[in-house]
Amino acid sequence: MSKLWGGRFDGKNEAWIDAFGASISFDQQLAAYDLQGSIAHVKMLKKTAILPAEDADAILAGLQTLVTKVENNELDYSVENEDIHLNMEVFLHELLGPVAGKLHTARSRNDQVATDMHLYLKDHVQQIVAQLKTLRQVLVTKAEQHVYTVMPGYTHLQHAQPISFGHHLMAYYQMFTRDQERLTESLSRIDLSPLGAAALAGTTFPIDRSYAAQELGFAGVYANSLDAVSDRDFILEFLSNASLIMMHLSRFCEELILWCSYEYQFIELTDTFSTGSSIMPQKKNPDMAELIRGKTGRVYGDLFGLLTIMKSLPLAYNKDLQEDKEGMFDTVSTVMHSLEIFAGMIDTMKVKEQNMLQATQQDFSNATELADYLATKGIPFRKAHEIVGKLILSCMEDGIYLQDVPLSQYQEIEPTIEADIYQKLDSVQAVKNRHSLGGTGFDQVLAQINQAHLSE
Repeated sequence: MSKLWGGRFDGKNEAWIDAFGASISFDQQLAAYDLQGSIAHVKMLKKTAILPAEDADAILAGLQTLVTKVENNELDYSVENEDIHLNMEVFLHELLGPVAGKLHTARSRNDQVATDMHLYLKDHVQQIVAQLKTLRQVLVTKAEQHVYTVMPGYTHLQHAQPISFGHHLMAYYQMFTRDQERLTESLSRIDLSPLGAAALAGTTFPIDRSYAAQELGFAGVYANSLDAVSDRDFILEFLSNASLIMMHLSRFCEELILWCSYEYQFIELTDTFSTGSSIMPQKKNPDMAELIRGKTGRVYGDLFGLLTIMKSLPLAYNKDLQEDKEGMFDTVSTVMHSLEIFAGMIDTMKVKEQNMLQATQQDFSNATELADYLATKGIPFRKAHEIVGKLILSCMEDGIYLQDVPLSQYQEIEPTIEADIYQKLDSVQAVKNRHSLGGTGFDQVLAQINQAHLSE
C-alpha cells in the first residue's frame, strides 16, 4: 500500500530513509491513546453530522476492534507506515476498506499526536503522583518508628549537631510533598485538548472541539490552534518536575550509600536491593541506590534534550518535534521504576540505632549546646563560641570529649556552671531541647508526623 500522504510524490524512499524518518519503534507506546483520540474524534464527526451516522458507526466498530487487538498485543507495526497514526489508519483500512479514510476528516497528524501525548502524560503523571503519595507514607511510617533515634546531623558532611532520625526522614517527606504538589498543579496545563486544531489553522468543518475534549476527559481546549500543535511546554514542565524528583531521590540515595559503608554502619539494605561482587566475597553493594543516583543524569539529559529541540523552533509543527517522545517515555519509565525501588528500600532497610547514637557520643556535635549554655550564664554568644572552640582544641589534644571535661575546669571558665551541664551535653537531651517550630525536638518531629497524617 502506498503512503497515505503520497499523492504529491512520484518517487519512493529507500528503506533506510524510511527507517530514519519513522517513529513507530517508540511511539507505539501511544497506541491506546491514539485510538482513544480517534474514537472521540469520530463521535464528534457523527454528532456534528460531518460524517453520516452509518459511516461513523462502522469506523467506531473498527476502532473498537483495534482497541482489543492493542490490549492483546496482536498488531504488527510497520516502519513503512512511519508512526502510530498511519499504522492505525492502515489497520483500520484493512478492516473496513475505503470508509476508513473518512476517519481523518477535519484532523491532522499534528493535532492528533499532540492529543496522544496529552492523554499519555495525564495518565502517567497521575500514576507518578500516586507513587509519590505511597513513598511519602513509607517515610512517615519509618519516621514514626525513629522519632527517638538520635543520629549526627551534618553540614559540609561533618558532624554538626545531633538530630532525630525521624526528623531527617521528614525532611525528605517535605521534598517529595512539594514534588507531588508540583506534578498535581501541572495537570491543569496537561489536561487540555489540542484536537481540532488540525495542521495549524483549524478547519473549515463545523467541528465541536469542546465535545471531543469532554469525550476524552479533558478539562478544556487550547485557545489557539497554532499553540495547540506546537506547544511542548507541558512536556518540558513534566521533565523539569521529574528532574526535581530524581534530584531528591539521588540526594537521599547518596546518604543511603554512605550510611551503608563500613565507616558509617548506620543502616543495612535488604538483600533484595543489594548485590555482591564477582571477586570479593564479603561485599554487599547498594546497587539500586547507586543506579537511581546514576539514572538522575539521564532524566536531566531528557530535559535538556527537549529544551534544545524547542530552542529557535518556528511555529507551527516541524519534524524536529518527533524527537519529543523518546525522552518523555524514558523519563516516565525511569521515574516510576526509581520511585518503586526507592520506596521498597526505605520500607525494608534496617536502622542501626545504637551505631547512630554512639556516633553522637564520640564527637563534638554537642558544642553548640555548651555555647548556648554559657550564653544563659550571661556570657555573650560570640565569646562563648570562642571559649568552646578553644576548649575543643584542648580536648582533642587530650583525647577526650566535652562531656569528659571535669566540672572544676568548667567552673574555671564560669563559676556559676553547675553539674546540669552534663545533662545539656547529652546528645539525646540536646535533640529533645531543640523544640523550636520545625526543629528536631522529639515533640516537633511528632507534630510534623501528625500534620502529615492530617494532610493525607
